[in-house]
Amino acid sequence: MNPVQQVNAAPVPPGDLSQRFVAWVRAAAPYIHAFRGKTFVLGFGGEVAAGKLAESLAYDCNLLAALGVRLVLVHGARPQIDAELARRGLQPRFHQGLRVTDAAALECVKAAMAVTRIEVEAMLSQGLPNTPMAGSFMRVTSGNFITAKPVGIVDGVDYGYTGAVRRVIAEEIAADLDQQNVVLMSPLGVSPAGEIFNMSMERVAEAVAVALKAEKLIYLCDAPGLLDEEGGLIEAITADDAESMLKAGQGLTEDLDLYLPCAIRAVRQGVGRAHLIDRDKDGGLLLEFFTPQGVGTVLTRDPLFRLREATVEDIGALATMIAPMEADGTLVRRSRERLEAEIELFTVVEYDGVLVGCAALYPFMAEHLAEMACVAVVPEHRRSGLGEMLLKRIEGRARRMGVEQLFVLTTRTAHWFRERGFNEVAPERLPRQKREMYDVNRRSKIFMKPLS
Repeated sequence: MNPVQQVNAAPVPPGDLSQRFVAWVRAAAPYIHAFRGKTFVLGFGGEVAAGKLAESLAYDCNLLAALGVRLVLVHGARPQIDAELARRGLQPRFHQGLRVTDAAALECVKAAMAVTRIEVEAMLSQGLPNTPMAGSFMRVTSGNFITAKPVGIVDGVDYGYTGAVRRVIAEEIAADLDQQNVVLMSPLGVSPAGEIFNMSMERVAEAVAVALKAEKLIYLCDAPGLLDEEGGLIEAITADDAESMLKAGQGLTEDLDLYLPCAIRAVRQGVGRAHLIDRDKDGGLLLEFFTPQGVGTVLTRDPLFRLREATVEDIGALATMIAPMEADGTLVRRSRERLEAEIELFTVVEYDGVLVGCAALYPFMAEHLAEMACVAVVPEHRRSGLGEMLLKRIEGRARRMGVEQLFVLTTRTAHWFRERGFNEVAPERLPRQKREMYDVNRRSKIFMKPLS
């Protein structure tokens, strides 16, 4: 998800592909504006570099760069290293997710990394006609941007030439990005003594993202993202909640077990967002960053959902959000002038800075009643529990005002209110002023809930 205002495109007939394309481009435009000049660090394993979607990933990276995204790519080569070890009759050794790199293994690492890097660079350098990269020229650069140190001996295991990041020379990477270059990095580092160390892709990507104060750290992984206990995708999660999942080992794949700790640390150290995206999802980067709902899991330091009372600055976004529901008859039409007059009655919910839900509280204090009205949640978030959040917030506001019963008028969501303690009542139970305004032709059902 992205911190820009959503665009509510007009409904498009299913068969009109040209209009669907136009609507998509217009809806993507705010994201393009928001990400221009921002730094993305993308980490992906050797499985991606050698996979069937590697070329498509190159196309998408080319598009991001063309749109003005400052792009740093960090590739891995674990399967390629294992293949090189096998070719030389050697066995791979790991401890706590890190490769143990002796002198013989280091030679395999250098060979595999060199081949993988040049193959990735070759894919990024395409420009053939009839491809998405036709007419483009991506300047791909690299350098000795990482100073390494040895991991040393852990739990009695000597990691040999396995290293950790000592320092990221961020100013040199930034200088390359300023020249509109794409920076491609292999997880190798050199110590001040000139020794070469093998490092993990995910930790290098984390360190680079933190050093650059990147907008996004992205990992392509062997899962759609984080999953809940029912197997559903968790679209957004805070670092604290993700850490709880990590400690519980809840539904973590091999990649997630490695990448998730890096993502958590990164957002806690100032990276704007960390994203976990399915490496087997063609176009996953574009879907995650240029559609409102995305396709992976985004990690943030603080919750993306925020409930607050509306202000006059919300009027435009509020009118845009509820317009489709007014058009299809779900909500009663409200003029902009009415919204301006009643804005203090509204509670809104934001997702990553975007208005995605609202509800209004209209008090009738002479009868100790209040109406919850204009309840709306954008389609992309109707399974995120926002209606429940809005209801609890409205109930709290009503109780503090001294309201004894809350009522709603609805034509389409009767079951939802029944499930939350509302009971259907006759129009005679409405406060006098509301009863006089009741539209019998709309045939709204009336539900009421005691708050005591």
